[in-house]
Amino acid sequence: MVQRLTDTEIDAALKELAGWRRVEGRSAIARSFKFADFNQAFGFMARIALMAEKLDHHPEWSNVYNRVEITLTTHDAGGISARDLKLARFIDSL
Repeated sequence: MVQRLTDTEIDAALKELAGWRRVEGRSAIARSFKFADFNQAFGFMARIALMAEKLDHHPEWSNVYNRVEITLTTHDAGGISARDLKLARFIDSL
């Protein structure tokens, strides 16, 4: 089973993840992205989807035209885990 990270571990990781923030009221991190148009936003999501499948770890997300909202949490761990941080780092690399 995947282990939930401590608050200290999460806070340390967030210092290295630009733009990611804690979600109020739950153990999750989130980030908003804005693109020039729908095509760029959808392409961004497609690249994330391919990696999410490889990691077997899928984001909570939404897309409205050129905006993408992503929330990461590990349901099996009941909160933020190393899987979330790994996926956030990949997303940031795009």
